Amino acid sequence: TAGLVAAHLRALGFDEVRTGLGGGTGVVGILRGARPGPVVALRADMDALPVREETGLDFASVVTAPWGGREAPVMHACGHDAHTAMLMGAAEVFAAMRGEIGGTVVALFQPAEEGPPPGWQGSNGARRMLEEGALDDPRPDALFGLHVVSGMDGLTPGRLRYHVGPAGYAMHLFTIVVTGRGGHGALPWQTVDPLVAGAQVLLGLQTIVGRNISAFDPAVISIGHIGGGAIESCNVLPAEITVGGTARYFNPTVKPVIETRITELAHGLAALHGATAELMFDWVAEPLVNQPAQTDVAAAAAIAVVGSPNVDTKSPPRTGGEDFAFMMREKPGAFMFIGNGVNPDGSFHGVHTPKFNFNDDIIPFGVAYWAGIVEQELKLKG
Repeated sequence: TAGLVAAHLRALGFDEVRTGLGGGTGVVGILRGARPGPVVALRADMDALPVREETGLDFASVVTAPWGGREAPVMHACGHDAHTAMLMGAAEVFAAMRGEIGGTVVALFQPAEEGPPPGWQGSNGARRMLEEGALDDPRPDALFGLHVVSGMDGLTPGRLRYHVGPAGYAMHLFTIVVTGRGGHGALPWQTVDPLVAGAQVLLGLQTIVGRNISAFDPAVISIGHIGGGAIESCNVLPAEITVGGTARYFNPTVKPVIETRITELAHGLAALHGATAELMFDWVAEPLVNQPAQTDVAAAAAIAVVGSPNVDTKSPPRTGGEDFAFMMREKPGAFMFIGNGVNPDGSFHGVHTPKFNFNDDIIPFGVAYWAGIVEQELKLKG
């Protein structure tokens, strides 16, 4: 994918195309307009997820990749392939209007937005891009991002929505390894069963939001994985299991509470059963905060594309994490969401699910939105 993106930008005549960023597959394209002016950066993510595609489409993913010690099927279950297509399409527009641009466009194609995959060395995608200088030369004056949403957020295909201020949760991934003493399933009293201890830990973590965090500070803790032993050997009690999940918050004061309570509960509940617990945390996103000036620009560009009735100016913050927040910590920016629509009967398949399918009909809206951002930020200021 990185090779296709880089070749496309070079063919369009971008002044500079940098590859190998963000851990190896990030691409940065730089297009300088006919006149000097501000620098605006636009970001598209392009990684996949370890999810088996079940859409039944003739172009459904059949790719596998190393994940968690096995070859896992992967698919673009969050629409990142279409995000990349939108920015690639917009790049054609920028190249065609170079003579009218007063300033510089930086197109950021970022890997690992979903978090660092197994074997990944160092930070996740956005932080890795920053560490490797993706925003250093030229230094953007403003940053913009765009992401698809499905379900009730997207009743109208192409409907755009935003929230001024906190617009997305901070998020971390955590893994808890519970270690006991394995043995024969016929003799459980001779073991220290990590499965029972891990089940207690899983349930205990669900008390944190309701009992340790104020009801006025939204937070979410979800367990997405529990594993141990082998299905082929159900009569064997394993020596260890893993419990993995995500924790999310808005208020920065909630972060230490979450980490402390996850740690205390894991160690305490494991010890209650004679087992031990080892924890690993990886904060993959900070709170996503839209700045007023850039949000005004984004809203105007959205309204120009789909009309004011189709732009939700008062949408609530989303609980999803977005590592674009790390980039927005460096420079002010805004993040917009675009609706995927629903089926005629009102049904839909959400992102991160095997049957999610990006609605290709909204790709032109995304291209036009990006063009509108550049027109406002550069063309009219040139």
